[in-house]
Amino acid sequence: MNKHIKKVAVIGSGIMGSGIACHFANIGVEVLLLDIVPRELDEREKAKGLTLEDKIVRNRLVNNSLAGALKSKPSPIYHQKFAQRITTGNLEDDISKVSKVDWIIEVVVERLDIKKMVFENLEKHRTLGTLITSNTSGIPIKFMSEGRSEDFQKHFCGTHFFNPARYLKLFEIIPGPKTSSAVLDFLNGYGEKFLGKTSVVAKDTPAFIGNRIGIFSIQSLFHMVKEMGMTVEEVDKLSGPVIGRPKSATFRTVDVVGLDTLVHVANGIYENCTNDEKHELFKLPDFISTMMENKWLGSKTGQGFYKKVKGDGGKSEILTLDLDTMDYRSKKSAKFATLELTKTIDKVVDRFEVLVSGKDKAGEFYRKSFAALFAYVSRRIPEITDELYKIDDAMKAGFGWEHGPFQIWDAIGLEKGLAIMKDEGQEPATWVSEMAAAGINSFYSVKEGATYFYDIPKKSIEKVPGQDSFIILDNIRKSNEVFKNSGVVIEDLGDGILNVEFQSKMNTIGGDVLAGLNKAIDLAEKDYQGLVVGNQAANFSVGANIGMIFMMAVEQEYDELNMAIKMFQDTMMRMRYSAIPTVSAPHGMCLGGGCELSLHADKVVAAAETYIGLVEFGVGVIPGGGGSKEFALRAADTFKKNDVELNVLQEYFLTIGMAKVSTSAYEAFDLGILQKGKDIVVVNKDRQIATAKEYAKLMAEGGYTQPVRRKDIKVLGKQALGMFLVGTDAMEASHYISEHDHKIANKLAYVMAGGDLSEPTFVSEQYLLDIEREAFLSLCTERKTLERIQHMLKTGKPLRN
Repeated sequence: MNKHIKKVAVIGSGIMGSGIACHFANIGVEVLLLDIVPRELDEREKAKGLTLEDKIVRNRLVNNSLAGALKSKPSPIYHQKFAQRITTGNLEDDISKVSKVDWIIEVVVERLDIKKMVFENLEKHRTLGTLITSNTSGIPIKFMSEGRSEDFQKHFCGTHFFNPARYLKLFEIIPGPKTSSAVLDFLNGYGEKFLGKTSVVAKDTPAFIGNRIGIFSIQSLFHMVKEMGMTVEEVDKLSGPVIGRPKSATFRTVDVVGLDTLVHVANGIYENCTNDEKHELFKLPDFISTMMENKWLGSKTGQGFYKKVKGDGGKSEILTLDLDTMDYRSKKSAKFATLELTKTIDKVVDRFEVLVSGKDKAGEFYRKSFAALFAYVSRRIPEITDELYKIDDAMKAGFGWEHGPFQIWDAIGLEKGLAIMKDEGQEPATWVSEMAAAGINSFYSVKEGATYFYDIPKKSIEKVPGQDSFIILDNIRKSNEVFKNSGVVIEDLGDGILNVEFQSKMNTIGGDVLAGLNKAIDLAEKDYQGLVVGNQAANFSVGANIGMIFMMAVEQEYDELNMAIKMFQDTMMRMRYSAIPTVSAPHGMCLGGGCELSLHADKVVAAAETYIGLVEFGVGVIPGGGGSKEFALRAADTFKKNDVELNVLQEYFLTIGMAKVSTSAYEAFDLGILQKGKDIVVVNKDRQIATAKEYAKLMAEGGYTQPVRRKDIKVLGKQALGMFLVGTDAMEASHYISEHDHKIANKLAYVMAGGDLSEPTFVSEQYLLDIEREAFLSLCTERKTLERIQHMLKTGKPLRN
């Protein structure tokens, strides 16, 4: 199916509809967003003398919904200017415009009768061949298309986005009875390639895949918490980051999503899945019913499992619901011996075997919860899907699990998982026993860099489809390793391109990482054609190893610290000035030193969800790995296009001084971190390493030549320095910044002005690096700086002193 999506219509502008509209605008698609016409005037409209016939009134609902979405945090849109791609209207005056779109997405209230009315109306204006889909979260697709034309039914299916549409990657595609296979294949590919989603084709069963398994998991814990006499804090401690789940874990997640939302889906499963062997588990526990009656729905009503109150002296306190008394009380700490055993295990996947072997309540919790989960997911095949990997994909992409149920089972071990299930009175589906009897002892395997899975209908190991566009580093790390130290692994990506993958905690950049980067450049210059710096952890890099800096500064080992900073600077300069092209592939948090590395690469291939910035002010220093130098250089390059040189320099100065961080890769262009015409953005992070490799290869084959070091950087000297110092003096006098902030800002001003030169002068990069390093080192001698670094190391938060 050769189809190009240039324009979509989104019908319904609620939280979900506006979110979907924004995400299509994110990827450059023109959007028509429609909603119903209000039936009465509001007070403001009455005061203005407006009538129900005025356009501003008729479009009030859709405009207010979209405006509310655009103001929400986190933002549904990559860049506010992208909202210009969305045109609003209403379902009476503007419905004929759907004849001009390529795809119509219905996102109205979850009532079959209303959806069928909307589809009947849409079909009067829809052009033959136009895709038409529903974002229903559970209404059977077969009922929605009843009575519609043959062409409508052929092009109709469910497309279930998860909320928020920008951030959650799951895109469930649910065929109707007559949906064309070409339509399914197109949507599957479009979701992955263009929308940046994990596309999962599901069967038309209640709650599809993600919510069926996700709600089971939550309901299972709801019942278990009472059975085991556990507290809310204990369950959240055990079901959060320690097992690769979001920080909000279980109960906090329900508070954020809304208890009523969860109850709605759970009731739907209970009513429509009467043959489910765990049918009774979807019945709501008494404490949930009480919370619903009291309207303790979570964040939307101000209280749920947690409640934020003002304590003595106006200090905020978060209280926790006691599930026995149904009263709120102060939070209790939750500690378990089993969790202590996992503190030295960095990789989540390696913790599961330890967790299920625990001798305390935590170990019992994990054995019970995983046994129930393993039994349930095995028995949902072939009901909700024929392929086990789709269940794992759905849970990872829709619920933020780092590992899906079958991957967790593999980590524990097939036989051990079966033994735990037997002990807990849980029984898996018969196909699992058949698989084990056939001598197949894992659900997944890796061969030649590709992931294979156990295909249940075929009773054989098959390749997971759709991997050809991806490079999965976990799959090639061992087989393609070229070099390894404690900070990095260097892998051969093929076609003459190497990849440097950070392996340090939070991917911080310390001595071993810098040594690894230099080694990678050495290897690439000798035997390869190009270098990518990329990884597939949660974050690209949170910056330099400030713990190392702190220790050197406390011990007053200033010569060693000077050498360490110079090594950092020299490594960044090698990223720019080497005989091979270098490509940085940032994603997630890319802060401080991680940002400096990207600033010095020949090209940046950034994931759309990249939060990048120079944040060193927060720990009491300036960027010392070439970041301050680079911003002075980029400002100077902009002088040529802008006559007001001081204003340009001030913008770059403020980006560092205010520790600005982009909320998407697209915002990073505005901050001067990414450069138009040079750097690119990819929406699907899974494609990022492969895309970066292709660009490195393209540059190498295009005749890449090592650049000449710059000696033509215009700095403004005392003219700029005077402006900056007057500004920082005024800000301290007005109590906008602290005395120490004032000192840091003046050091940055000195570097970006090029020192106190008497007139504008052309200088080299090395000149700027030397004064940058001198300024950085001088700040490291300050007590206030050491206090900030120590506070950051302890709390992970900046200190303003």
